[in-house]
Amino acid sequence: MSANGFKSVVDIDLRGTFHVVHSAHPYLTKPGASIINISAPQAFVPMELQVHVCAAKAGVDTVTRVLTMEWGTQGIRINSVVPGPIEGTEGMKRLSPTLELQQIVTDSIPLGRWGTSMDIANTVMFLASPLAEYITGAVI
Repeated sequence: MSANGFKSVVDIDLRGTFHVVHSAHPYLTKPGASIINISAPQAFVPMELQVHVCAAKAGVDTVTRVLTMEWGTQGIRINSVVPGPIEGTEGMKRLSPTLELQQIVTDSIPLGRWGTSMDIANTVMFLASPLAEYITGAVI
């Protein structure tokens, strides 16, 4: 991994998350706003050859928790969603490019299947809804 490769992922994932939430803050409805960051299992499951993603996504989850403390008094909720293996994504194409690797991943999932974009959309919709109005600082 080159220093530039590491920097690129940290810039996109971690700094990008910070810049988006920071820029959005003045426009958020206070109280009542909900921010949902997208993370990855590498935030808490170290993986070889993924130091850039591990560092960046751990940072995203920490930004979620810290801003929850700082902005919670304004009625802003912030949560993080950790999708795990999602079918049809570029990340999974890169992490498991062969049928053998795809089966290893599938076997490691308690439900025995990869997630879908709809699974993630449903989680995000729940977190953004009034049903989750007391959930903040969670990494799901």
